[in-house]
Amino acid sequence: MKTGWFLVLSAAIIFSSCQASNQTESIESESTLDEFEESIKMIPIQTPKGEFNVYTQRVGENSDIKVLLLHGGPGMTHQQYSNFIDFLPQEGIEFIWYDQLGSAFSDQPSDSTLWTIDRFVDEVEQVRVALGLNKDNFYLYGQSWGGMLGIEYALQHQENLKGLIISNMMASLDDYEKYAKEVLGPQMPQEVFAELMEIEKNNDFENPRYMELLGEHHYPYHVLRKPADEWPAEINKMMGEVNPEVYVYMQGYSEFGITPGASLAGWDRKADLKKITVPTLVIAGTHDTMDPAHLEWMSNELPNGQFLLCPNGSHLSQYDDPENFFPGLISFLKEVDQMEK
Repeated sequence: MKTGWFLVLSAAIIFSSCQASNQTESIESESTLDEFEESIKMIPIQTPKGEFNVYTQRVGENSDIKVLLLHGGPGMTHQQYSNFIDFLPQEGIEFIWYDQLGSAFSDQPSDSTLWTIDRFVDEVEQVRVALGLNKDNFYLYGQSWGGMLGIEYALQHQENLKGLIISNMMASLDDYEKYAKEVLGPQMPQEVFAELMEIEKNNDFENPRYMELLGEHHYPYHVLRKPADEWPAEINKMMGEVNPEVYVYMQGYSEFGITPGASLAGWDRKADLKKITVPTLVIAGTHDTMDPAHLEWMSNELPNGQFLLCPNGSHLSQYDDPENFFPGLISFLKEVDQMEK
């Protein structure tokens, strides 16, 4: 789900090019500019409020393994997966960066009626069709909010999936809030957690102390386990791209649960996990904002579930524990591919 990071890093530079510079440089070093531009596809999406366009970009080519990446937030961007280019193409795995409607390089209509789970599920299905993805090649990867969206998509359209990856996302937001408040919060100095809870109680989220305390005592331990000044440039850029209209409407402001009134409040799919029968990998970080024990439980509830624990990882395990994250992900993708042949 998390996080209110866009408030922490509101000074991050919002860049105007149609691709993060480090991604562009990496791609252009291996291919021509024409090939780079050809890999970008703006997909028209039909919604109850008209047609809008969403951004996708293909990296690599593999007729049997195509991984569509669902970013977190809601309202964040595909840049959270920038470093996938350093690991997956070398293994012959194709993946697709994708900004959901309301995010970054996609259209950003100002209409809260569009920010519903079902509407986003329908969007993913339209993207799938437009990209020619099907049960013979389509892997859906979702992290955080993207993991929630991946679960919802699978419950409606798993006949189109070859495999599913749920990364750093619990199956219940109430359970997530309980873990945040009863386990993670008390790991902070007592006076720090008490001050944070008082700010939340007063709905005083514009108080600069809220982000100051989280930036020192929470983010470098449970979001990305590096000092803030060592966070990757693409992650800082992503923070400057977050759409607060989408994020706040669906998630709210709190770092310890869902703000009352936010549209995702009460989401729970624990009882429905057994309905997802496609091969599914659940990824957790030992230091994650999401309870790794809950994620392991999820993998056992799924009929064809597997569990990957990143022992050094937090919410962005691809950045703080790539040594475990990427080998585990790649192994799953290839294993499922071989099972299907």
